[in-house]
Amino acid sequence: MEPLKERCEMDSAFMWDLTRMYASDEKWEKDLEALKGETEKLASFQGSLNSPENVKRYLDYETDLERKVECLYCYASLRFTEDTRQEKAKSMQARATNLYVALTAAGAYAEPEMLSLDQEKLTEITESPLTEDYRVLLRRLADRKKHTLTTAEETIIASFGEVLEAPGETAHSLEDSDMVFGSVQDSEGNLHEVSGSNFVFLESQEDRVLRKNAFESYYAGFKGHINTFATTMQANVKRETVTASLRHYASSREMMTAQERVPVRVYDNLIEAVRRHLPDMYRYVRLRRKLLGVDSLHFYDIYAPLARGSQKIYSFDEAKEMLFEAVAPLGGDYVNTVREGCGRGWIDVYPNKGKRGGAFSSGCYDSDPYIMMNYTGTLDSVSTLVHEMGHSMHSYFSCRHQPPHYANYTLFVAEVASTVNENLLVEHLLEHTEDPAERLSLLNQYLENFKGTVYRQTMFAEFEKQIHELAGQGGALTPQALCEIYGKLVEDYFGPDMVVDDEIRYEWARIPHFYRPFYVYKYATSYSAAVALSEGIREEARGVAQGNVMRYLEFLSMGGSKDPLDELRHAGVDLSVAAPIDAALDKFARVLDEAEKIAEKL
Repeated sequence: MEPLKERCEMDSAFMWDLTRMYASDEKWEKDLEALKGETEKLASFQGSLNSPENVKRYLDYETDLERKVECLYCYASLRFTEDTRQEKAKSMQARATNLYVALTAAGAYAEPEMLSLDQEKLTEITESPLTEDYRVLLRRLADRKKHTLTTAEETIIASFGEVLEAPGETAHSLEDSDMVFGSVQDSEGNLHEVSGSNFVFLESQEDRVLRKNAFESYYAGFKGHINTFATTMQANVKRETVTASLRHYASSREMMTAQERVPVRVYDNLIEAVRRHLPDMYRYVRLRRKLLGVDSLHFYDIYAPLARGSQKIYSFDEAKEMLFEAVAPLGGDYVNTVREGCGRGWIDVYPNKGKRGGAFSSGCYDSDPYIMMNYTGTLDSVSTLVHEMGHSMHSYFSCRHQPPHYANYTLFVAEVASTVNENLLVEHLLEHTEDPAERLSLLNQYLENFKGTVYRQTMFAEFEKQIHELAGQGGALTPQALCEIYGKLVEDYFGPDMVVDDEIRYEWARIPHFYRPFYVYKYATSYSAAVALSEGIREEARGVAQGNVMRYLEFLSMGGSKDPLDELRHAGVDLSVAAPIDAALDKFARVLDEAEKIAEKL
């Protein structure tokens, strides 16, 4: 691997174009300055939210102001992502956060003020023709009446917004900016730099010595800072358990699922269904051990290619063509939009020094959707591109079919479009090869998607459930407690044929989504929905069904205008029951069956 470059050395052809949001940092500074006094005007509505006319004026103003602040924050956040070491961008993000917190605090009175009205007056406001554009929003507000505090209490909570985000920000800064991992040797003595952005790439190499050394170096870094990570996690979990108690919820989990009007039972259905299908995961572990030809399978083996010589490297141009071909069943308009986005600076492609690890899709109502990647050329990296473009297209459709206050889809459906795209990619590639080794490699990618998105994310979800319950009961989330809980779950989910290396007990510390509580389970429910939806899309492409693509594109266009379970029902999947989870994992078993048959012949 070539050494990482500084941001200023990168080819601009492979970098996102943020000038479409702001022509320069100086223009951003002017807009920030212009908005500083606007939050005071928001506060001036206090005491008047007792009529349809006044509520409409407030919501119009608040929506417009939030739209502007969102754009400021999004730009600053993306600039900071480019190089987390740069002080200027860090300052921009902090100041944008301060403005967002001020906005939230200035409007904190609105919900409790409206909910303090008697039911007749609240209904009059909600059902008035004047507030028709906000009717769904106001009805959801009325449903939160018993969980909304007084104006003074809501203002206090809102004013602590930045402080309450500190645990996650601290953990991210420690991991992305301050932690340095030692360089490691491969089997031929060559040195390789280890970082958060290239760790998975190193773990996917055929060289087992390199994988083992990278694994030990990486987790040694987390072990060396485990007390700090435990402290940030304890504070993060405590924030949610205390807030849930203040808002009269039975638990932090109930509070977080209620925000999207999803019953807690959906969460439990997922864990119970996945545990029913754990024997198939154990079967996959045994297949990996057999194909790798090792006496014991370690966690530094779980990303290794199953067939030697199968680790093909794709240029980014090849990756884009694979993306276009994979999503072709979604129609010409969809494909043309994806092509246009790839050519006009939506994507920041390659890793550079200081760049945040991983990948994500971001943007705001008035911007393009942006994709941050650390592209390495592996099939997994191609899949990541396809995945993130699914997010971006979901945002693109929502922002163009919904007003700003309904454009943001809920987190519960946020991973559906991305995983539909992933499945379309793998199925497309499988349809175009009969070569056993290549087919096994693709099946492995499919199995890895299931493993990483359903099995592992459900394991993460169960970890969150347990640590929040422990904290809610007054227990301490010490490093030992966190590592023991995580280690036991790893044993449960991967079975007796997987060696539970001591290092893996520290893995929880590197999972950023734990700082967005009760988010990870949505990966698994979304993937299960995506299996059903992608199967329906492919059936239509084969001419054996009609209407599936249209309903899916309508789903992408709904934003947050309907409850997430209802949006998925419109697309054709009912996640209020466990059946879609079981059906998805039955698909995993069928894919595994084929992989085992090929393995017997190789």
